[in-house]
Formats: sequence, structure tokens, C-alpha cells
Amino acid sequence: MAAISSTHPPLDYSVFLAPSFDVNEYCNAALAGEVYNPERTKDPAVDTRVAAADKGDVGVALARLQAGMEDVGKQLRETITTHHEALLTRAANVSQLSGSLASVRHGLDEVSSSVDKLRSKVRAPYTTLSTHVARLESLQCASDLLRRTARFVLVARRLEVQMQEVERCRLDGSGLAEGVGLGVGLPAEPSAPKRRGLPGAKGEEEGEKERALAKAALSIAELETLLAPSGESDAEDPPVDLREVHVISAQLPAISTARSRVQEEMDSMIGEGLEHSNQTLLASALQTAYNLHVLPDVVRSLLDDLTDAVEQRIREALNITSIAKEAGAKEPANTSSYIYRSRMRTEPTNANAPQWAGVLWARLERLVADMATCCIKVYTLEKVLKLKKDPVTQKPFMDEAMTVLEHEPSYTFWTTLSGTLETQTRDSAQASPFLQQSLSSGYPRLLRLFHDFFSKIAVHTDTVYTQTHQSPETVLVLRSISSFETSFLTRSTNRMNDAASFALSGGTRDPPGANEGVAFARTVGNELDSARFDPLLVRTVAKNVVKAVEGFVKRVENMVVTDHSATTLLGPTSTPAQRINASLTNTLYAAWAQLNKVQEDYSSEAVRSAIRYACNTIKPSYLRLPEPLFGGIRREIGSILQRLHRTDFGKPIADGAGVGGAPSPYLKDLVDKLAFIRSELLSNYVVGELSRDWTLAIARHVLRLFVHHASIARPLGESGKLKLTSDMTELEFALGSFVSSAPCEKGRERLRIEMVDDEYRALRGFRPLLFVETPSLADDTQLENLPPLILLHHILVRSPLKLPHELHGWTEAEYVRWVDTHSESERLQLVRDALEKQETGGEVGADGRKEFVDLARKVLGDAEGQ
Repeated sequence: MAAISSTHPPLDYSVFLAPSFDVNEYCNAALAGEVYNPERTKDPAVDTRVAAADKGDVGVALARLQAGMEDVGKQLRETITTHHEALLTRAANVSQLSGSLASVRHGLDEVSSSVDKLRSKVRAPYTTLSTHVARLESLQCASDLLRRTARFVLVARRLEVQMQEVERCRLDGSGLAEGVGLGVGLPAEPSAPKRRGLPGAKGEEEGEKERALAKAALSIAELETLLAPSGESDAEDPPVDLREVHVISAQLPAISTARSRVQEEMDSMIGEGLEHSNQTLLASALQTAYNLHVLPDVVRSLLDDLTDAVEQRIREALNITSIAKEAGAKEPANTSSYIYRSRMRTEPTNANAPQWAGVLWARLERLVADMATCCIKVYTLEKVLKLKKDPVTQKPFMDEAMTVLEHEPSYTFWTTLSGTLETQTRDSAQASPFLQQSLSSGYPRLLRLFHDFFSKIAVHTDTVYTQTHQSPETVLVLRSISSFETSFLTRSTNRMNDAASFALSGGTRDPPGANEGVAFARTVGNELDSARFDPLLVRTVAKNVVKAVEGFVKRVENMVVTDHSATTLLGPTSTPAQRINASLTNTLYAAWAQLNKVQEDYSSEAVRSAIRYACNTIKPSYLRLPEPLFGGIRREIGSILQRLHRTDFGKPIADGAGVGGAPSPYLKDLVDKLAFIRSELLSNYVVGELSRDWTLAIARHVLRLFVHHASIARPLGESGKLKLTSDMTELEFALGSFVSSAPCEKGRERLRIEMVDDEYRALRGFRPLLFVETPSLADDTQLENLPPLILLHHILVRSPLKLPHELHGWTEAEYVRWVDTHSESERLQLVRDALEKQETGGEVGADGRKEFVDLARKVLGDAEGQ
């Protein structure tokens, strides 16, 4: 058996060992003398063996089969003999297993019997229960159908009564205007609009009708809910449709008619409520829509109608073809039959440009009125939606409407309005140069139309557009026409720059003057005035004013002459450079004065700040322009006064001149130079009050330098004192004439020498000081009108002590310049150091110098105590 079951069976048995061996086919093949091959093998040797084994006649095949059977039987006997012990053991095990299997089979039979008994106990109740459940479901379905039918009939009868009430109210005269649907964008102009909410019986009837409509809408909504299939029903057993019930199907046409009637009345109420801003009527209509479960769709439809109406009106207003057609209809007919009639123009000619402009602005005025009407309707709708609430849940109607809206109605309106305006104005301006020119040059007029729009809607909305506050919605709309604002601002800036160029067109050959400065400032003021009605536009124009003024000032400064001829004082007349610089100063001052007046006309701090900045740009420039000339004047006066020390003031009284003698040569030159400054230099400047300040500043400088030089003049004898007194008198007279000749505006006091204040008092106080006894020089009364430094100088001049500049090796002019550029404490410290230096050097003990040191010390102590 092992040989038969080996991996490589004998050749004679290979055919019989094939899994697909078929006895009948083998016999048929042997009888037919064919080779039997039960399956094709991949080994060619096997195929060869099969063919060799099976060839021959039937007898041979039977002999081979017989021999094979004997061989197999022999092998079986040998195998059994060899393994008989194992076979007996297995046979015993099989007997034991048969007994176990018999007990198992008995248990299975008992289980099957128990299952059959249990099945009989469950099946019967289940079948009965299933029958009862099916019957109960049928009863429940019938009950639900009857309940819904009964409720439907009840509500239908109630609806019939409610519609009769609505019809009665309409026949009594409280009905609304027929044919007013949801197209509430821009209604036609009614000849006699009806008003809602009047007091008295009519108002009560109207309230009854509105309540009846709301109730009817609620009934219709309930009927539609009853007709709708329930969402909880089983898909395999759908509920019976109420429309299949004859009683209900007979009611459907009446319900449909009632719904249409309620819908028409609701649309009519919405239209009239929005038209007349009647919030009570609109609230009733929206309540009806809410009861009908169509509120979101109604609100979306209303909003779409309003926004579409605005878009359509904007397109129509800016349609150049329509403008041309309307302008052509207004032109007078030409009776000449010989005139060539061309096709319609899309751009005006010089002859009909005014008619086109008139048509355009009339359209824009109507557009603004329509925009205001739509905006008021949108805000009225939104306000009612926010105020009106569900009486049960207290949920605002706005929340219900927002289920289909992306944004609130007001936001949608403003974004649509601004977007359409921006798109249409840009496209129309690109397509028509006439529109671009008209709206750019007439931007203030266009802006005023939007101001009218904002003022019209301010009462009904929360939008504000004032000088102090602008709502975001208004700014958004104005930005949509910013292209025309940019063009207008460009033109405005060009006009200011052209005014500056015209004022400076003469150059240095014909320099500008005060008139040119005033003309430029007036142009700037006119540009500001043209935009002052709008808070945002005037701010932008004010910023451009600052740039224009900066450019004007820079161009004026570039014309200033800075060579030696601008500061020389040789005379006898002023140089051309000095006259040019004076004219430029007058130009800047006149522009500054005019702009300073303009600043007072504006209440906006932003505009005032911009104008103030422009004025502050001009002021330093016109103050800086004459500084080189005044520096030359100060240097010339200093060089003249330093010649005082060339005069011998130490002559005795017998040899000197009296008080009434001729003035010193230096003083005569100073008087002549002051006259030259007044007549040839200062007279060229027309700068108002500034000329008075300059005159007083020159007078102060002359007096200060004269007193300083006179206080250190030595030697000083009695004749010199008289001479110096005479010079002071002459100087006072000359300065009085110089100051009083300064220009004086109307209503202002003419300048007097006393207005020089401290310097003039110092001159008046120094004159009697010359004749005071030496011991009395340190009295407290001497410091009332005199600076301590002047008194110290005079004490040192009378003494043998050296003055500070003598100790340091300075000239009188250098010392006076040092004194003029340092503070009072530094000056007194210099004198104190000079006294200490001479005290430590042993120069005080002789010639009575101790007395003068004590006097000086006392004056220094009094000065420090003040």
C-alpha cells in the first residue's frame, strides 16, 4: 500500500491513480484500441508511459488488469500482516466511539423535541400579537386621518369666516390699494396717495382687517401643515394623503383662493407701508408673512427689488445714449430743410453742451431722490424686522430673515449702492469724455447732491455726516466716486500751482510784491472755500494747500539775492538786490496775512491745523529773508558808534565846547545812516506790524550800543561830559524822528521813543549820572533806571582802575560785542574778576583806588540782591 501511495507510483498504475480517472471512458478507449489519457501532464515521460501501457487489444488489457489486481491483493495482505496490532487497536477505539455517538444522538433528539415544543408555545401568541398590532396600526392611522380631517374642516371653516371678515373690511372702505405687489423699489408718483394709521373709526377698521389677515394667514399655514405628509411615517407604509379625502379635496380650491387673496393683501400692505414709512402697517404685513411661513422669502424678495431698482436707476442716469436722446429732444427744432441731419451724437458740441449738462444734473438729482427713497425703505424694513418678535418664542423677525440672508438689509443696500456707483461711474467716465469732464469739474455739485441724500435719510436712519462725525456708510458711498474727487483735487492743485507760477512769472527782473502774495493766498482761499461744505473734501484740499504753499515758499526763496549788494549800506540809495529781497518779503508776508485770516473762517480743527501749518511755513521764511540786511545794519551801526572813542572827552571845561555845540562827527554819520535806513531800506518793506517791531529793534540796538560805548569812554573831563550830553540829546532827537516815521496802521498809536523801554531809560539815566558826585554813585537810586554794568563802567572810568577790556587787551568794539552777546551775570562776573585781579596785583592801595573799589563792590552787591 505504501508503494501504491508513494510519490512516484509504478508506470502500470499511473493511469488509475489519476484523480480524473473514469472507468467507463477507460473501457471505451480499450475497446476502441485508443490510448486513454485522463489528464494532460506537464511531464513528457508520463505521457509516453501512458501511451505504452495502454496500447494493445482487449485481451492484453484484461490480462494486465488481472495481474494488477493480484499484485494489489498481495500487497494488501502483506500490509495487514505487518500492521495487524495497530489495526486491532483502532478497531477497538471505533467501537467505543460508536457508543459515545449513540448517547450524543439521543441528547440531540431530546433537544429537537424541546425546540419543537417551545416553537409551538411562541408561534401562536406571536401570530396573534402580529394580527392585533396590524389591526392597531390601522386603527391609529384611521384615527389620525379622522383627527387631521376634523382639524382641517374646523380650520377651513374658521378660515372662511376670517376671509369674510377681510372682505367685509375691504367693502367698508378700509381695503388697500389693489395691484401693489412686491415691486417696492421705486414706485410711480401717485396723484393722491392713501395714508394709513389715521385716527378714528377708519383706523380701527384698518386694524381689524390687519388682524383678520394675520389670523387667516395663520389658518392657511396650519391647513398646509395638515396637508403635508408627516416626516415620522414609515416609508413602507406611508400615511394617507388628506387630498384623497373627498371632504377635504372639495375645500382645496377655496383654500388656494384664500391664500392668493391673503398674499395679495399682504403684498399691498408691504408696498404701502414702505411707501409711506408706516411701520405699524408694515409690521402687520410681516406678521402675516411670518404666519404664512414665507417671511424669509418675502424679505429677500423685497431686498432684491430695492437693490435692483437702485442699480437700474444708476445705469439709466449715467447712460450717455439716453442723455443724448433726452438732450436732443429738448433742443429747438431746426426748420431749415437744407441742414444735414447726422445720426445721434454721443458727445455734445460747443453749442449744445449746456443742454447736455442740464440733462445730466437733472438725472443725477432724480437719482439721489430715488436712492434716498430706497434707503429709507430698507431701513424701515430692517427696523420693523428688529422690533417685531414672535409672540411665543420672543425671537425677532430679523433672526428668521437671516436664515436666507448673508447680511443685514442695510449692509446689503450700502454695499450694493457703493459697488454699483463705483462700477457705473468708472465705466461711464471711460466711455464718455463728457461725463468725465462734467463730473470731475462739477465734483462739488455732485458732492452736494450726496449731502442732500445724507440729509434726507438722516431722519429715518442712523447715518450721520457732519463736520465732526461721518458714519462708515457715508464714507463708503463717497469712496465709490473717489475717481472724480481725485480729478477735482488734481485740478485744484493745478490752479494753486498756476497761481504761484503767475505770481512769480516776472522773476528777479520784475519781482513779485504784496499784490502777488495776496492773489496767491486768495486763490488758495477760494479752493478751500469751494470745498468747505464737505468735511472730508476740505481736509484733503487743506493738505494740498500745505504742499502748494511749501512749493511757493521754496520758489520764492530760490529768487532771493544773497551777494554783497544785498547787505551793503553805502548808499545813497538801496541796491536792486535789496529791493528784490524786500519785494519777496512783502510777497510772503502778504500771503501769510491773507492765509491767517482764512484760518479764522473754519471750525474744523484738522483744517485749521493744516492752514496753521501752511502759515508757519511762510512766517519763518519772511522773517529769515531780511536777516542778512539787518545783520549788515547792526554791523554798520556798531562800526559808526565805535568811532565815539576817537573823540577826546578829556579836555578841560575852558577848552571844550558848550552844551549847544555841533554834534560829534560819529553821531552825525549815525543820524545820516538812520535816515538812510528809514527812507531807503525799511520803506521798501510793506509788512504791517512787523515794520514797527523792526524799527523798535533797530532803536534798541542803537541805544544799547551807544550807552555801552559812552559808559567806557575815557578820559572823561567836564568838557567831555558836556559834549557827551549834547550827543545824547542829538541821538534822542534823531531816534525819536526815526521811530515816529515808522508806518502806522489805521487805529494804532504812532511809535514814540519812550516805547523803546529799558534802553531809552538807560540813556535818560546815564545823562545825569555824568554829573553825580563820586561818593553818591553807589546810591540805590542810581540802579532804578541804569543797568548795574553801566554804573560799574562809569565808576571805573572815573577811577585810576583799568576797565575789563583793558586788562584783557581787547578793543572797545570787541568788548562791546562781547557784552552784547553774554548774559548779565556773565558781564558782572567779568567786572568782578577784573577788580579781584587788580586787588591781588597790589594796584588798589594807591591814588585813592580803594574808594572806587568799595563803590564797585557795593554796586555788585546791590545788583546781586535785586
